[in-house]
Amino acid sequence: MFEVLFVVLLVVGVLVAWAALQSVRAQKKSEAVETQMNELRRDLHSVAQGQAQAAGQISTLASTVTQRLDSVSKSLTDGVAQSADISAQGQAAMREDLKNTQGMMERVSRQLGEFQEVSRGLSNAQQSLESVLGGVKTRGILGEVTLQKLLEDSLPPSQYTMQYRFNSGEVVDAAIFLRDRKLLAVDSKFPLESFRRIETEGDEARRAFVIAVKKHADAIAEKYIQPDQNTLDLALMFVPSESVYYELLQTSDGKGRPIDEYCREKRIVAVSPNTLYAHLCVVAMGLRGMQIEENARRIASGLAGLQKQLENFADTFEKVGTHLKNAQGSYQEAGRRLDKTELALEGMLASGNPGAGEQAELPLSGSGSEKLDGEEPPLLRLSADNSR
Repeated sequence: MFEVLFVVLLVVGVLVAWAALQSVRAQKKSEAVETQMNELRRDLHSVAQGQAQAAGQISTLASTVTQRLDSVSKSLTDGVAQSADISAQGQAAMREDLKNTQGMMERVSRQLGEFQEVSRGLSNAQQSLESVLGGVKTRGILGEVTLQKLLEDSLPPSQYTMQYRFNSGEVVDAAIFLRDRKLLAVDSKFPLESFRRIETEGDEARRAFVIAVKKHADAIAEKYIQPDQNTLDLALMFVPSESVYYELLQTSDGKGRPIDEYCREKRIVAVSPNTLYAHLCVVAMGLRGMQIEENARRIASGLAGLQKQLENFADTFEKVGTHLKNAQGSYQEAGRRLDKTELALEGMLASGNPGAGEQAELPLSGSGSEKLDGEEPPLLRLSADNSR
C-alpha cells in the first residue's frame, strides 16, 4: 500500500514540476516580448520625432500611433502580469495541495496503525457480537452501516452514493464516482453463515465457505460489472470482518487455488474494513490529483490564448510599420516634386514674358508615367499672359 502511495506522490510531483516548467517558459517568453516591445517603441518614437520636424501631418499620425501602441502595450503588460499572477497562484495552490497530501498520508499511516490496534480488540468481541446479531439480515445491515461510515470518513458526499440502481434493476450497496463518469461498485453482502460453522464443523464447513464465496463473487461480477453503464471492469467485495477476510486469504479450493485468486480472475477485489479504508484514501488522493491536473490544463490554455494575442498584435504592429514607411516615402517624394516646381517657377519668373496666353504644364510627378496611389498626377498650369 505504501508503494502505491509513493507512486501517487511521485505522479503529483511530476505534475507540479511540469506545470512549474510551463509557467517558467511562459514567463521567459513574456519577458522577451516585453523587451522587444520596448525597443520597438523607442525606435518608433525616434521616427515620430523626425517626422514631426518634417511635416505636421506625419507628426500627428506618429503621435496617434504611439498613443495606440502605448495603450496596446499597457494591455499586454497587464495581461502578462495577470498571467504571471495566475501561474504563481497555481504553483502556490499545488504546493499547498502537495503539503496537504503528505499530511493526509501521515494521518492515514497513523490511522491505519490505530485501526490495527482497534481491530485486534474487535476480533475478540466479534464472536459475541455475531451471536447477538444472529440474523442474516441484521448482519447485512451491519455491513452496510460499516461501509457507509468508511465512505463518509474518506470521500466527499458528491463522490459516492448508497443503494445505486442500475438500468437492469439491480441495486448495489454503494457506488463510487470517478473521472469521466465512471463508477466503482461496492457490495457489502457477504456469506458469513458458512464461516461461523468452520470452528465447529472443520473442513466440511471450510469447503462450504469456499463454494459460498465463489458463488457470491460470480453474482457480483454478473450484476455490478456493467461497462455499458460506465462501470469499471472490476468491483469491490466488502468483507465486514478482519478475521473473515484473513480466512478468505488463507483458504484454497479443492484444486489448491486460493479463493482470492479466483475472485481476481472474476475482476472482484475482496476488501476488509482496513484495506477498504486504504483503497478509499488512495481514491481520494487520485481525485485531488486529477483536480490539480485540471487546474494546470486551464493555466496552459490561458497561456496559449495569450500567445495567440501576441501573434495578432505582431501582425498589426507590422502593418502599422508598413503604413509609416509608405507615408515617409510619399512625404519625401512630395518634397522632391515641390523642389522641382519651385525651380521651374523661379526659371519662368527670371526669363520675363515667355509668350502671351501660353501656359506651361508642370507635372508634380517625377516622370509623365508615374501615378500617385493609382490616380493621374495633377498638373500645375502657370500662365504667362501679362494682360491678366
